[in-house]
Amino acid sequence: MTEPTESTAQPRRMQITGIHHVTLIVRDLDATTAFYRDTLGLGLVEQGVNDDDPTARHFWFGDAEGRAGTLVSFMEYPQMPAGSPGPGAPHHLALAVDSAEELEAWRDYLRGRGVQTTDIFQRGRFRSLYLRDPDDHILELATRV
Repeated sequence: MTEPTESTAQPRRMQITGIHHVTLIVRDLDATTAFYRDTLGLGLVEQGVNDDDPTARHFWFGDAEGRAGTLVSFMEYPQMPAGSPGPGAPHHLALAVDSAEELEAWRDYLRGRGVQTTDIFQRGRFRSLYLRDPDDHILELATRV
C-alpha cells in the first residue's frame, strides 16, 4: 500500500469548537484586576508570569472553573506605548449576557459606579452596549434578542 501524496490526500478541515481565550496587553494589572474582577465580576482564575516572557505578569479571568470560552488573559507591559487601531490590533472584545433585561441591568450598574457606557444598540440578531476598560480596550456586552 502506498502513502497518499499531497495531490491525492484530502485537505485537512479544522474542527473548531469555540474560542478558548483572548489575551490583551495592559499597563497595570492591579487596575485591570479591579475592573474585570471587582467591577465586572469575572473570577481571577490564575496569576503568574507569561510562559514565554517570565518578566511579564500574566493573569487569567473567567468563570469560577476557568473553562475555555470564558477566559480572558492579560499580560502586563507598563513600558509599552499605547496601541493604535488598525490592522493587526483587536477592535473590541464582546462578552455575552443572558437577556435584554440583564444587559439593561449591566448598563445601570456600570453607570452607577461611574463607568461610562453607550446606550443599548439594537444590532439585528442581538443587542449590545459598549464601554472601555482601564487600558482603553473597547468592551461590548451583548445578548441575543
